[in-house]
Amino acid sequence: MDYYKILGVEKSATQEEIKKAYHKLAHKYHPDKSGGDEKKFKEVNEAYQVLSNTEKRKQYDAFGRVGADQFAGGGGPFNWGDMNFGRAEDIGDLKDIFDMFFEGFGGAGARRRTYRRGGDLELNITLTLEEVKSGKKVKTTFNTFTACEKCSGIGHNPDKGFAKCARCAGKGEVKEERSTFFGKFAQVAVCAACRGSGEIPNEECLRCGGSGRTKGVRNVEFEVRPGVEDGQIIKISKLGEAGEHKTESGDLYIRVHVKPHSTFTRHGIDLYTKMQVSLVDILLKRDLSINNIDGKQVKFKIPSGFTVGEELRIKGEGLTERGDLVIKLDASAPKHLSVKAKKLLEDLDQEL
Repeated sequence: MDYYKILGVEKSATQEEIKKAYHKLAHKYHPDKSGGDEKKFKEVNEAYQVLSNTEKRKQYDAFGRVGADQFAGGGGPFNWGDMNFGRAEDIGDLKDIFDMFFEGFGGAGARRRTYRRGGDLELNITLTLEEVKSGKKVKTTFNTFTACEKCSGIGHNPDKGFAKCARCAGKGEVKEERSTFFGKFAQVAVCAACRGSGEIPNEECLRCGGSGRTKGVRNVEFEVRPGVEDGQIIKISKLGEAGEHKTESGDLYIRVHVKPHSTFTRHGIDLYTKMQVSLVDILLKRDLSINNIDGKQVKFKIPSGFTVGEELRIKGEGLTERGDLVIKLDASAPKHLSVKAKKLLEDLDQEL
């Protein structure tokens, strides 16, 4: 038996290449997988046990075989004696084998697991910055699974009663056996026919096929509070998909998107904008006003010692009561000055 050929590697292959080839083929030919091949799986495992061990590989390269009793223990292709639990790589290999083996026995990737609770859903809404400041009540509809109206979500006619489940004999669970390279293993699983109840309805609901839910439209109304962030998610419990047989519904998640504004920008709950003023406004410290994003007129006064380019902060006028309106004042000089204006500025310059 050519172990290198079985694994599909060259004789000069590194231990890492041998390990990768083994994992790929072991997953491919595992007897418990669809399309698996127990004979090839045993050959792959036998080849790996030799080529992954430095001493055995040397012996195999030199003589074309290893000790006659190499695979005699345990009645199968996997020899527990070959595993040196002092080596980290052997412990890792053993974990990989267990992960692969227990895939169908309640592990992280269990195929038998079913979720009777309704699925969660996500909706997207888009708001303007004006709506972010004011807050908004949103009404919308969406397609999803809803409780069957004909059977009120239970999936059957309760007046017709129940019969004992023939598959599990009313126990609600069944014993299953699987043959693996470790041997035969048995496990107790929830009966798929009666879903663990031990009973089968005498008359299932024809509209929902016994699931207790049908495709329909769900209405939702919710409030978006002022100051909501772009990308923020709002959770509404139990407004997702209806669960089967009147079990709990999933949750609805609303993802908020905020449109950019042509005049105002936001930093957290603060609003930022620019305002054009004259140099005279600044010099005379005039009272000014600006329309906020909600149309409200906000009055302010230029403080003493103000420098062009500085920002004025008006408390409580941001996206919420805790946010501020920040105004950057831009001042520009007039393009043309009269003789009188020039004289006044010259006199002012002498005073300053």
